[in-house]
Amino acid sequence: MVTDRALRTPTVWFGGVFAALALLGSVLCAGQALAGETVQVAAPVVTRHETTIRGQRIAYTATAGETLLRNDRDEPIATIYSFAYVKAGAEPGRPVMFVFNGGPGSSSIWLHMGVVGPRRVQLDHEVNPSNVPPFGPTDNPDSLLDVADLVFIDPVGTGFSRIVGVGKPEDFYGIDEDAESVAQFIELWLTRNGRWNAPKYLMGESYGSARAALLPRALMGGPTYSGVMRGITVNGIVLLGSSLNGAGTAGLSPSLGAALNLPAMAATAWVHQKIDRRGRTIEAFDAEVHGFATTDYLAALDQAAAGTLDDAQRTAIAARLSAYTGLPASAWLPSLTMSPKAYSQQVLADEGLTVGLYDSRYTLPSAHDGGEPVADDPAMGRYVPGFVAAFHAMLTEDLKVQEDRPYGAIVWRNLLSAWNWKRTGVPEGQSFAGDLATAMRRNGDLKVLVASGYFDMVTTPAAAQDALVKAGVPADRLTIRNYESGHMLYLGDTAAAFSDDVRALIRDGRR
Repeated sequence: MVTDRALRTPTVWFGGVFAALALLGSVLCAGQALAGETVQVAAPVVTRHETTIRGQRIAYTATAGETLLRNDRDEPIATIYSFAYVKAGAEPGRPVMFVFNGGPGSSSIWLHMGVVGPRRVQLDHEVNPSNVPPFGPTDNPDSLLDVADLVFIDPVGTGFSRIVGVGKPEDFYGIDEDAESVAQFIELWLTRNGRWNAPKYLMGESYGSARAALLPRALMGGPTYSGVMRGITVNGIVLLGSSLNGAGTAGLSPSLGAALNLPAMAATAWVHQKIDRRGRTIEAFDAEVHGFATTDYLAALDQAAAGTLDDAQRTAIAARLSAYTGLPASAWLPSLTMSPKAYSQQVLADEGLTVGLYDSRYTLPSAHDGGEPVADDPAMGRYVPGFVAAFHAMLTEDLKVQEDRPYGAIVWRNLLSAWNWKRTGVPEGQSFAGDLATAMRRNGDLKVLVASGYFDMVTTPAAAQDALVKAGVPADRLTIRNYESGHMLYLGDTAAAFSDDVRALIRDGRR
């Protein structure tokens, strides 16, 4: 046994690290909290592998394990579990990408097994797959390991990451608290792996997009926020399924929210051929609907809210809504609005089907809907079991990780209800896109890729674009890409296109 303080010594983390870890095996490193509680931190598990990406054979080392976080009094407060994939023989200046998902309460399993990691889930169909075994991992030809080393982060309370010692939920379960803990992990990882001079990238999906927008502030540090100066900048940020106007921000007006939902509903009608496509591509159709949504439709909604919209105007707008969504005009009257949930239940009602909110290409029978937001969502309910099973197979068979506790793929219990949505040191109600704009002001080399799926009715492409424009994010360093997919935009033959767009960002981000 050695104390947790020894985890921070150069002997453990630099010269001879892999040989030392091989000898350590499953030895546990123990430390004492002030109250006398023993904090057990397992030694990392290191394995070696090979894969082929874009025709290139790559040897790499996988390291799975916990990093101990401490408070200002040097007391253990939490461990963050991570999975790092490092190309063999790589130089210290090779790019490194830190990857996480959202929630709040989600582990990194989705990006890990969906598109970024060297192994991915193998489903029997990319859309509407079976959700019963067998499942398993397979080599991922679209992994980004050919251009960057990869570190998958499970925030405190997710995956195997946990509160320990004198730590408390309120230290981690909040917008600023979460960003601070992830920033502390990144700082420790860079130090222990000698990667301070590596180009650095952040990738976050869903709420992880908000975390990625916030992290540059925590990584730089300052007297009014974290109280420490880390001085870490990043070269690029990738946002997927962006949630930039969520809780903790001023949000959207009812009229604007309804208008920005329309393009995703129309895309749903397009993919299920419920409207006349007239030879239009999804790109052209989306642009047309977006233009209508943010002009005539938004103006009509504002007039309706003010009581100044006459019957003829209302009827004309309802007719256009019908043409774009495949529902009769009467379904839009008199309010001219409809929630994505209601639309998901109506667009294929004549076939007895409900479409997914997270990806409207997916369907389930409408009858016997239990109302559970995940299990009964036609998309989440179909692909979650495959992701989780394939991850566990990879965990034990490939990475040789043995844990006697469950891996929290997504954890809501005692986490989401306790989340602190209040911010420190920013204007009240500022969107997360505002944090991104500030980060890009401070760092003139920072480039951003915002990726969305046309068929995502939870975090829509239109809402992301609206937030970015209003925040004044520099357009010359911003790339926006939409894919024929849903919230997990790399499912459905789009993974290669997305990963190539990230490769372009990394190439452009190296000075």
